Amino acid sequence: MRYRLTFVVGLAVGYVLGTRAGRERYEQLKKTARQFAQNPAVRNTAETAAMQGRHFAGKAYHTVSEKVGDRMPDSVAHRVRSLRERNINGTAEDDWGTSNT
Repeated sequence: MRYRLTFVVGLAVGYVLGTRAGRERYEQLKKTARQFAQNPAVRNTAETAAMQGRHFAGKAYHTVSEKVGDRMPDSVAHRVRSLRERNINGTAEDDWGTSNT
């Protein structure tokens, strides 16, 4: 019984001390990540990468739709044509239905 009680007390003390240290470390990591994400250089790089990703995804979409468009079922081909027309009309959305933010 004495060993069990010692084990339970040790477990409880370890848990309390571990959660305090864990919470402090978590808060420290969260603060560092927030500072990193708000850095102007990081934000500009992320925005540039997102713009390039949208550009390349649009190019790939058009290439695939031109080569495969005639082999698709009519319902899918109609959807592709409507997306092309919408893009030609100059809306603010890209071909994937998301805004260019």
